[in-house]
Amino acid sequence: MESEEKTGKSVRVVRVSRKNTVYIPKDIAGEIGISEGSYLELKVEGGKLIATPIPDPFWLALKGPKFAEATPEEIEAISEEEQSRYEADRDHA
Repeated sequence: MESEEKTGKSVRVVRVSRKNTVYIPKDIAGEIGISEGSYLELKVEGGKLIATPIPDPFWLALKGPKFAEATPEEIEAISEEEQSRYEADRDHA
C-alpha cells in the first residue's frame, strides 16, 4: 500500500506471514536505522504493537553517547588497585 504522512510519521499496512513474520518496508527500516540482523524490542501498549530498535552494543561503544569521563591516570590507578587486590586474594588462598 502507499505510504501516508500522518503527524510526520510513516504509515504502512503490511501483512503478517507464516510464523507471524512481518516484512518491514526498506524505507521505514532506513528511517528507524535498522537492517538485517538488527534487534527490536516489541511491546504492546493500548492494543498497539510498538517496535523499538535496540542499538548495536559495538556501535554504542564506539559512536554512542558517553556517560562518564575518566582520565588515563584514573584508569591506571583503578587497574593497580584491582591488581593489588587480586594478588592479595591469591596469596591468602
